[in-house]
Amino acid sequence: MMNRPLLSLLLLVLGTSAPVAHALGDALDTIRARGTLVVGTKADYQPFGFRNAEGAIVGFEPDLAQEIANKLGVKLELVPVVATNRLQLLADGKIDLVIATMNDTPERRKLALFVEPSYYASGVNVLVPKSLHLHVWQELQGKKVCTIEGAFYLAEIKSRYDPEMIASQTTDDIYAGLKAGKCAAALYDDTALIGQLQKPEWSDYEMPLRSILVQPWGLAVRLGETRFAELLSQLVKEWHLKGRIQEDERKWHIPPSAYAEEMHQRFLDEK
Repeated sequence: MMNRPLLSLLLLVLGTSAPVAHALGDALDTIRARGTLVVGTKADYQPFGFRNAEGAIVGFEPDLAQEIANKLGVKLELVPVVATNRLQLLADGKIDLVIATMNDTPERRKLALFVEPSYYASGVNVLVPKSLHLHVWQELQGKKVCTIEGAFYLAEIKSRYDPEMIASQTTDDIYAGLKAGKCAAALYDDTALIGQLQKPEWSDYEMPLRSILVQPWGLAVRLGETRFAELLSQLVKEWHLKGRIQEDERKWHIPPSAYAEEMHQRFLDEK
C-alpha cells in the first residue's frame, strides 16, 4: 500500500496540475464553457486594428474576430498584442486565437498552428507624392527611396529596380524623410502605408503601384488545437467564397488586394 505522506503528495500534484491541463485543453470546449472568445489583435495598426475615439479596439481584424465569436455563440474579448508577444500569449493560454497582421512563416509554424487557407496577405509598396505621377516600379530607378534598415526586401528591390536606398531605423524617420523631400518615395509594408493614407496630412500622397513580394497572413491557434483550426478553416473558406474580405476592405477604406480577389475567384470556381 502507498504510505499516507506519499499519497497526500500525489493528490496535491494531481490537484494542482489538473486545472492547468483543463485551461490548455481543447480550445473549443474551453471557449464555449467560458462563454467568451479571447482574441489577440493589433491596437496600433490602423485600419487593421486600432483604438477609436472612445478607446475601443476596432478595425478590419476585430470585425473578423467578432464573426468568429458570433459563429461560436459567445462574447468577444479583444486583447491588444504586438509582434513580440502575440505567440507567447497564445502558447501561455492567455488568448485563444491570434488575428494580428501575422505572416504565416515556417519559423512561426513551429510555435503555433496556422489556419489554412490564409485570410489575407500583405506586400511591399511605396508611398509617393501624387505630383510624382509614378506608374510602374521601374520608374524608381535612380530615385532616392526611404526605407527601413534591415528589411527583408531591400536586396530584392535594389536588384530589380535599382533605386538609391536611404535606410532609417524607424518608420517615423521614413515618413519624415519623405515629407522633407529627402526621398521621392517611402518603401514599406503596404498595409502600414494604407494606414498613413487614411490620415488627413497625407492627402497629397498615394500608393499607386501594385504590391509585390506578397506574404499571407494567418489565423493562429495553439499547437494541437486541430478541432478549432478546422472550424476556423471552414469559416475562412466561407469568407473567401462570399466576398466577406472585400466587404471589410470597403468598410475600412482599404484598397482592394489582389490576394483577396484571387481567393474569392478560386472558391467561386471550386463551388
